[in-house]
Amino acid sequence: MVAFLDESFPGRVAFGALGGPERRTEIVSLATGLETRNARWAGSRRRYDAATGIRSLADLRDVLALFEKARGRLSGFRFRDPVDHSSAAEGGAPTATDQVIGSGDGSETRFPLTKTYGAGPNAYIRAIRLPDAGSVMAAVGGVAQVNGAGFMIDPLTGELVFAAPPGNGEAITAGFLFDVPVRFDTDRLEISLTHFEAGDIPSIPLIEIALD
Repeated sequence: MVAFLDESFPGRVAFGALGGPERRTEIVSLATGLETRNARWAGSRRRYDAATGIRSLADLRDVLALFEKARGRLSGFRFRDPVDHSSAAEGGAPTATDQVIGSGDGSETRFPLTKTYGAGPNAYIRAIRLPDAGSVMAAVGGVAQVNGAGFMIDPLTGELVFAAPPGNGEAITAGFLFDVPVRFDTDRLEISLTHFEAGDIPSIPLIEIALD
């Protein structure tokens, strides 16, 4: 059984899902009344409950079909975060200059996609592994490149691969839509037609996973 299914969680259900990033912080209270804080995780991990996105029996059946295909918690899949799925800072349509992802050195052709949150030395840089390949735009030194000719997206790594290496010191920028790699965080779905008609939808927990 494959560890990751390259297919998407039902979009209309994802649109109404509840969730977002989670971090793990250790807080120790001192005898002085002060406290120390330590980040246990270097990055954030996203959790969602898709039950809030169920609007019809068709939605429920689509989720059930994916649950069975993924064998519960066994295999991962794509999930489109309803709030955070674009490289654009305001969440709108991406442009080729949204994110600075590197600088050319005259020989390197591969550049991982990233999204930066905030500015300055404490900005958080998030690796993006599941871009929507057709949405990706890129520029070298401010000059737009053509998707499929000037560059492509590696389907295995999600990296941006240029046909020719960018020149030394040239800024590499990109814009894109992207998905989150997730899995079901349960091996059991409790489904009741009576409960559904009464507006009582069972929990459908999802959790972000790391891709090799």
